[in-house]
Amino acid sequence: MIKQACGLAVLLLGTWASSSAYADLHLTPSQCQRYPFTKPASGEVTQRGLQRELGELEAVGYRPNAVDAYYPDDIEKAEKKLQTVYKRDCSGMTSQ
Repeated sequence: MIKQACGLAVLLLGTWASSSAYADLHLTPSQCQRYPFTKPASGEVTQRGLQRELGELEAVGYRPNAVDAYYPDDIEKAEKKLQTVYKRDCSGMTSQ
């Protein structure tokens, strides 16, 4: 019983932490112009760009694992959250 309560507490804490990170994530106008989760990638793919994208996915709750029974659903869910952030912070901006 105690083990189950501890597991539930960890799950709830993880959910709260990822929701908090999601709410705290805001994009600058510069980031809106080059946001990778709204359109197909163009140009050169760099390690730095991939690390930035992974960091943004992790900020909204994605946890990459070597064995992931929920892939690709978990990464798609994180991408949808990031698209919501983009719509919230970047709507009304004109592309250059």
